[in-house]
Amino acid sequence: MGKGNGCVPSKNGPSVTVSDANPIPIPDQPKSTAREISRNLRIFIVYYSMYGHVDLLAKRMKKGVDSVDGVEGVLFKVPETLPLKTLEQMRVPVKDDGVPVISVEEMVEADGFLFGFPTRYGSMAAQMKSFFDSTIVLWQDQRLAGIPAGLFVSTGTQGGGQETTALTAVNVLAYHGMVYVPIGYTFGSEMSNLESTRGGSPYGAGVFSGDGSRPPSSNELDLAHHQGKYMATLLKRSLPFYSR
Repeated sequence: MGKGNGCVPSKNGPSVTVSDANPIPIPDQPKSTAREISRNLRIFIVYYSMYGHVDLLAKRMKKGVDSVDGVEGVLFKVPETLPLKTLEQMRVPVKDDGVPVISVEEMVEADGFLFGFPTRYGSMAAQMKSFFDSTIVLWQDQRLAGIPAGLFVSTGTQGGGQETTALTAVNVLAYHGMVYVPIGYTFGSEMSNLESTRGGSPYGAGVFSGDGSRPPSSNELDLAHHQGKYMATLLKRSLPFYSR
């Protein structure tokens, strides 16, 4: 499942399971059909984080991606659009300079994407929307078509957009021809656990930030790790069909 051609996995292939105790099986690569790949497959984890919640999910997600042999996660931020004075008034912490800002042209180097952002009125933050708007040069030639992409979010409250923020972002993937990969209920019983407060949904991992002071719970971070591993495993499973 890569640039240009995409794929349809075999209906006879193994089903995807979720726990480390029962790892996701990866079929043997048919030597006669798969082109030899001389580098790791790369999943770009592209995100915007204002108060650090999405940043923490992204870094845990990278660990999940990196846990799958032959696949690596690469962290990128999108450009900030608010002036420094406004960010200071909002008491926004200093961003992690160790994560580079992605350029539009770098997008074509990815084999898969995981996009993360906080919600603003039930949809993605303006910073992320602004970046997506700048990718029109890629859209014109459908240079991202066929690339798998997942989503993860941060919201202030339980009813504040855990599902709508991801759902309203799917249209961006559709216009680019990217293949949306939700996580469904593959996280197992934790997806329906009502004993603790947890962000995330079948659309992707998530965190409740409250007023900005609530850190991600261990369960929310585990879900982010799972999503990274899940996406990496699906990408690797598609290797027999891979083309660039």
